[in-house]
Amino acid sequence: MAALAVAGCGTGGTGPGPAAPASQPAASQPAATRSAPAPRDTAGATAWHKWGLKPLPPAPAPPADKPVKLSATGPVPVLSRIPTSRKVVFITIDDGQEKDPAFIEMMRDLKIPITMFLTNDVIRSDYGYFRQLQELGNHIQNHTVHHPVLSTLPLARQKQEICGDQEILTREYGTAPLLFRPPYGAYDTDTETAVAQCGPRAIVRWRESMQIHDMQYQVPGEKLHPGDIVLAHFRGPSELKGTTMTQMFAHLLKRIQEQGFTVARLEDYIRAPAG
Repeated sequence: MAALAVAGCGTGGTGPGPAAPASQPAASQPAATRSAPAPRDTAGATAWHKWGLKPLPPAPAPPADKPVKLSATGPVPVLSRIPTSRKVVFITIDDGQEKDPAFIEMMRDLKIPITMFLTNDVIRSDYGYFRQLQELGNHIQNHTVHHPVLSTLPLARQKQEICGDQEILTREYGTAPLLFRPPYGAYDTDTETAVAQCGPRAIVRWRESMQIHDMQYQVPGEKLHPGDIVLAHFRGPSELKGTTMTQMFAHLLKRIQEQGFTVARLEDYIRAPAG
């Protein structure tokens, strides 16, 4: 295992059963979404106030020398944080079960970068929802077709899950996912083999997971560190005890701000293999 930073296993969430796939053409991901820094208008306090928030500081310009450099061959690294001294963290959102239109409005207003790890079974009823978030400059990454516990499956089944999601997401969103997140954070050496053979070039875990009002740390009593990867989920009131997706996300931004951090785009700190 080639691990740059490994965190303990957290919890994910399974979605509803399969729905009929949407028949929509693939959309090309704009070149700007692959490397451009997230625009952050700190003067637009009105937009932040609309969501009960104070503006976060702007993210620093992406580093010219990316701290994570991925290879086209060989073992895939496992990341739970990015090596950096900057006071930035990276927000990742999993699954795709909740499709709240207000969350798209929130992302348009705040221009906070997120990375989406999507499971086909729960997004197939509305691929277009996530295309709207992609058009804001957010990247779509691999999270399997059905969200199983991969470490309980043989290599052939793991490849079906990972390669299947890779193929669907590439077709629907116009670009091949570079990163992979195992459901529940559970993986083994067969997972590493399957990821490498299916196309993604790194396995991404996390250091903190957002609950409803607060973050849960891998180590109890911990705090944010520069470069931490934070996990959240596309969830709604039925899973969040009446809290909406936008309310949960606002709580997340407050927790980040309270510790003196801002949010940067994960992919801006990762160099993809040439070609």
